[in-house]
Amino acid sequence: MAIENPSREEIRDILKKARRIAVVGLSNHPEKTSYMVAKAMQDAGYEIIPVNPKATEILGEKAVPSLKDIKGHVDIVDIFRRPEYLPELAREFDEIDADVFWAQLGIENEEAYHFLKEKGYTVVMNRCIKVEHALTK
Repeated sequence: MAIENPSREEIRDILKKARRIAVVGLSNHPEKTSYMVAKAMQDAGYEIIPVNPKATEILGEKAVPSLKDIKGHVDIVDIFRRPEYLPELAREFDEIDADVFWAQLGIENEEAYHFLKEKGYTVVMNRCIKVEHALTK
């Protein structure tokens, strides 16, 4: 079974409902894609939670080392890590019971996808959240 993303309408609904986005692999370097995307989403009104074990603060927000260290509910987990890390992140995502697992453009992993879909989660892979936000406003 191939990876099947939600429709553009479903993505629009996800982004309208969401308020908190945990960004896994968020860099504190402004020239990095993860930083630019997270900044754009922050500027659009979303609360950004940086997930980076090597940082203490990014974009003015306290960074946490892992998803399990986040206090409170997470609407979207947006991932900027290589595909081989997705199965482990999917298991951690399941433990925190967030709403949407989102792997950025160029990132997908069938094992992680099937694990999460079997548990009933919404999964988006190989899509840029910033682009989808712009297309679905």
